[in-house]
Amino acid sequence: MVNELRRRPRLLAVLLLLVASAIWGSTFVVVKQAIGHAPVLDFLAWRFVLAGLLLAAARPRALLRIGRRGVRNGVLLGVALAAGYMTQTYGLKYTPAAVSGFLTGLQVVVTPVIGWALLCSRPSRRTWGAVVLATVGLAVLTLRGVPFGTGEALTVVSAGLFALQIVGLEAWTTVEDAYALATVQLLTVGAVALVAAAPSGLQLPSSPDLWGAVVLTAVAATAFAFVVQSWAQSHLSATSAAVVFTTEPLFAALFAWASGERLGFGVIVGGALVVVAMLVMGVRSRRSTSEPPGSPADPPSVARPSQVEHERDRATERAPGLAPAATP
Repeated sequence: MVNELRRRPRLLAVLLLLVASAIWGSTFVVVKQAIGHAPVLDFLAWRFVLAGLLLAAARPRALLRIGRRGVRNGVLLGVALAAGYMTQTYGLKYTPAAVSGFLTGLQVVVTPVIGWALLCSRPSRRTWGAVVLATVGLAVLTLRGVPFGTGEALTVVSAGLFALQIVGLEAWTTVEDAYALATVQLLTVGAVALVAAAPSGLQLPSSPDLWGAVVLTAVAATAFAFVVQSWAQSHLSATSAAVVFTTEPLFAALFAWASGERLGFGVIVGGALVVVAMLVMGVRSRRSTSEPPGSPADPPSVARPSQVEHERDRATERAPGLAPAATP
């Protein structure tokens, strides 16, 4: 089984993204309890700073190899991620959790649109079919009626920001730099949260339970999960990743059921639709999302412009006197 997964990295990428989604779903209760006893920005700051520092301490040389362009890309992705978390959190103050979960999940709709606009990656009919199924599944899974106000508007903005981060990873992440790119992103989110929390007086977690929540979410739901996302998206299209991420509320419901809550008919039907959407999408590579009819299922690997620029920049840093000058 292990050897089979090594031969099929796209399948391994999907499985790892499912693990990350399960972790995010399982920690929903932990985070909700934590922000009930601590300011949201303080909690986010300590969570992401700790996660980023853990990754940096574990592999310090990875940050040295990523280069200036890689650091810039990581900071840009981190700013989008930070803005997404903040708008989502403030939207949650005015929006029921179920509605917030559905509207955040709309990133599965926004992702192919942003990818089409920024990467000229036209979604296939299969992709749009999976997007529609996943969206309907999310609606059935989480909604009982959709009012729309300030909270809902902020949450829709957060979905767009998360989608932008997913598309940015498709364009910029590589297998070699996935770890470093995740590290820079997390440190950036932590720095933005620290700056945003400073005017109100940043506070350390006030109890062992809060420290436990910070450590748990920093290690499992942040450091591990975002390294997995960065690596997985070096093999998968942005839309494929977004479809897998729609399983997060499904996992949250399953963990709630395991803790004693009853699953309603809507949860079962919605979860089934999300799973069907993943099967319709299949294990799609980054280059196969918009394959024209009749194209090979797995065409020869061709270096994307971003990869060529990335390698050229790294060569420039190693031997600036020999490598060609970088284009603007």
